[in-house]
Amino acid sequence: MQTALIYAAVVLIWGSTWIMIKFQLGTVSPQASLVYRFALAAIVLVIFGLIRGRRLRVTRAEMPMVATQGVFMFSANYYFVYHGTEYVTSGLVAVLFTAMVVMNLVNERVFFGTPIRLGAVVASALSLAGIGMMFWPEVSQLTLADNSVRGAGLILMGALMASFGNMAAISNTRQRLPVVAVNAHGMAIGAVCSAAFAIVLGEPFSFDWRFPYVGSLVFLAIPGTAIAFGLYLVLLDRIGAAKSAYTSVMLPVVALVISTLFEGYRWSALALAGLVIAVAGNALALASKGEPKQSA
Repeated sequence: MQTALIYAAVVLIWGSTWIMIKFQLGTVSPQASLVYRFALAAIVLVIFGLIRGRRLRVTRAEMPMVATQGVFMFSANYYFVYHGTEYVTSGLVAVLFTAMVVMNLVNERVFFGTPIRLGAVVASALSLAGIGMMFWPEVSQLTLADNSVRGAGLILMGALMASFGNMAAISNTRQRLPVVAVNAHGMAIGAVCSAAFAIVLGEPFSFDWRFPYVGSLVFLAIPGTAIAFGLYLVLLDRIGAAKSAYTSVMLPVVALVISTLFEGYRWSALALAGLVIAVAGNALALASKGEPKQSA
């Protein structure tokens, strides 16, 4: 599958999950929903692996880094982001989480020695500025007078956890570990960690059997998790974490397009200008010189 198609698929799937998450809120606690989502995704991947004859075993030596990926990518980042959304608007969440673009640049430099190129810095600046313009009415509401700063800190911590998960995923892909096995084990570990968070927080494990909740859960678990994260790991291997992180820039764009079609969102001149700048930053990042090829 061509890299451009994989990139587009990840953006379209994850951009669509935003509207699905709305159907998860209400009756069931967010932490419990995360447990169900990643446990179901892990089960689906195991079934897929068995049917297709894929390797599912992870050795004892490989498990620590697989577990690290599971904790950071499939649990900790969601914990911080979900709790951060209690204090800030969804638009501000989108803006803050794109900071992962910069975090991945820095972390790849720290952990793998990948050089930070000027083109990547310019692309990051354009992308962050564009998303900020698209959600400026919500960004401008950030103040020290309420809990919004606390929420912003939680979202940024979530982005950092996701970036650490990306670094673990890079390590696993460079070791040529099978994606299905890594994700199945990682998501199962993430589900266990999320369950532990829920127990510590005293959140109940209730369930909503109505179609909106069950349907959105299935979408989030299978396309939104089992499939999308598998494709994302392929992107990490092909274009690196710095470029792959730009999917986070395009997600709110897709979400706003969906909101325009189904929720009556109206684009302002500032938002349209931000869209153009964000897309330009994304294009510049993807067209820039690739990262040095690493040996497996």
